[in-house]
Amino acid sequence: MRACLWLFTALIFTQTVFAQGKKQITLDDLWKNNTFRVKDVPGFNAMKDGLHYTQIDHDGKRQYIRVYNLENGQQFKTLFDNGTQKYEGNDITVDGYTFSKDEQKMLLLTESQNIYRRSVLHKVYVYDIASGNITLLDTEKVLHATFSPDGERVAFVKSNNLYYKDLQKGSEVRVTTDGEKNKIINGNCDWVYEEEFSFTQAYDWSGDGRHIAYYRFDESQVPEYTIAKYTGLYPEQYTYKYPKAGERNSVVQIKIYDVQKKTTIKADVGTETDQYIPRIKWTNDPGQLCIYRMNRLQNHLELLLDDAATGSMQGIYVEQNKYYINIDDEITFLPDGHSMIIRSERDGYNHLYNWDWLANRLQDLTEGDYDVDALVGIDKERKLVYYTSVESSPLERKLYAVDWNGNNKKCLTPEMGMHGITPCEGFNFFIDRYSQINKVPVYNLINAKGEKIRTLEDNKDLETKMKEYALGDIHFTKIKGVHDTLYGWIIRPPDFDKHKKYPVLMYQYSGPGSQQVNDNFPAGNYFWHQMLAEKGYIVVCVDGTGTGFRGEQFRKETYLQLGKYESDDQIAVAKELGKLPYVDKDRIGIWGWSYGGFMSATCILKGNDVFKAAIAVAPVTNWRFYDNIYTERYMRTPQENEKGYDDNAPEKIATGLKGNFLLIHGTADDNVHFQNSVMLTTALINANKEFESEYYPDKAHGISGGNTRYHLYNRMTEFILKNL
Repeated sequence: MRACLWLFTALIFTQTVFAQGKKQITLDDLWKNNTFRVKDVPGFNAMKDGLHYTQIDHDGKRQYIRVYNLENGQQFKTLFDNGTQKYEGNDITVDGYTFSKDEQKMLLLTESQNIYRRSVLHKVYVYDIASGNITLLDTEKVLHATFSPDGERVAFVKSNNLYYKDLQKGSEVRVTTDGEKNKIINGNCDWVYEEEFSFTQAYDWSGDGRHIAYYRFDESQVPEYTIAKYTGLYPEQYTYKYPKAGERNSVVQIKIYDVQKKTTIKADVGTETDQYIPRIKWTNDPGQLCIYRMNRLQNHLELLLDDAATGSMQGIYVEQNKYYINIDDEITFLPDGHSMIIRSERDGYNHLYNWDWLANRLQDLTEGDYDVDALVGIDKERKLVYYTSVESSPLERKLYAVDWNGNNKKCLTPEMGMHGITPCEGFNFFIDRYSQINKVPVYNLINAKGEKIRTLEDNKDLETKMKEYALGDIHFTKIKGVHDTLYGWIIRPPDFDKHKKYPVLMYQYSGPGSQQVNDNFPAGNYFWHQMLAEKGYIVVCVDGTGTGFRGEQFRKETYLQLGKYESDDQIAVAKELGKLPYVDKDRIGIWGWSYGGFMSATCILKGNDVFKAAIAVAPVTNWRFYDNIYTERYMRTPQENEKGYDDNAPEKIATGLKGNFLLIHGTADDNVHFQNSVMLTTALINANKEFESEYYPDKAHGISGGNTRYHLYNRMTEFILKNL
């Protein structure tokens, strides 16, 4: 370790001399001093009049929730001041807030406590803006506090049961009574639904507030996983339900509670229980609930209309795919009551359609050899659909508008680069986060014609700060993979000399539908990669087969054999890089996190004649160990696809290790279990292979908190300097 630290210090000194007055990036800049902080527009909430927004302002420990004018940014009024507005004399520190539909009341969310990726417990206060009255919703922390449409009730989840509070009466109503840890969940998702279907609040008020539709998960038969937490003399054993590939899932029911009658019915989702209900959504008719029903293979989707009074079911849409169907929130019901806007890959690319189930008519809204990235919103007054797409380039995103019949398409943000769009209520204004790979993000307020109204944040401080440092050139490239030309970016050392030979560190994620290479700032791990470039490394990132925004065929080529084409591409890219006159082909390394860790481990084992070193952070080492919704979507079950699971699994091909390998994992990772690294470690030991490892006690998948990230990146930096 002493020699490693000496080498690290010596290289920093050498590069400082080389840089001729420019500063060098340090780990302190990255993980202690926050030198390169990219500012956003925090707490920005547009109000329903479409003319104002609210945000949390700070003055020391004092907090304000204020209203501002959208067009000019001038302060309009203060809604909440925690210096004067208290609960029973006690200060309230607000982490977040939501309005009632009429914006006369607020839920003040405090004392945030994360459970998993998306579920957060809060102590919640109900604040009446006109009277200034503040009441406590519940004495305990709760999940998913949500106003009813009339603002007279607040629903929430506590101890796996669904409740609501009548604000006028001050009484609490318990909708369900059978909730029990690791057995029955009402109104909240189980672990695997939250992680893989990307939502956690599993209930919704009907438009008139008459009903609450909610999920009931029976996870009693789902296998359990236990994580040791090293918090005391004896480790705490945390046990939760985690269905691995091929294992049993929760049995899911959808129930509908009548607030007036205080009765509950079960919606008709069919007799099959080994299936998924990835979404529910009330239609414009408050008596009709749309239920998404999907088979376990995730290649057959149905939309069902259930009657809130009877629970009876009517099918309105069916889609099948020879691979799988991705679930999103982009179905919007139109005012006529029998049509909706949907997004589908039915023609080989992600596109938007207008589907009328009564007329049995499907109308293209977008078409062509490009993917629609996201449905931004639907202006029902003007009958316009706003969306972002990659029509101009897979590396860019631009905002478009088109009418409900697919006519009069217009690009509202023609500037090359990435436009991340947030609509404001009423669709008169949008927030446009605009950047390019070499340009810091600028947040602009634009109108419905795409005209800039004003700049909300320009990140000029960051732009100025970056000029003080010796940053290497970053640019796009195209490079040959096994079957296709691939997109990539390259960071070269700031003092790059084409007559010299440089080592290369490759970085990637590679997961299905992902994208690391786009015209966006900052690129992944940008400033750490710049630090390595200052020390003489070329850093390269290439999106291989299976990544997103190049059509369905490219994205789904990896079906049933995760890891094969992705690793083949990274190995092929490394070989192509090795042919460049300024690359030292004997000093090529690769690293990644999560799916990227799986990939970097697979690459050094399969490509042991190409890669000198690899770092795998929190990797899957065999898809048998990962959850079933994600894994089976791409691989089916291990029972159906044994060869697909094992052929490219690091723990099955550990005998291939020749280079330098660093394996890193958090012991409390609830997502990619520490078990993955333990099994790979066992396989490497059995194969008598030398390698390095680092584990982080009680850390989850993000491996963060306190000094953790600093230590982690210092460890990886030392490994690279020593071994590549």
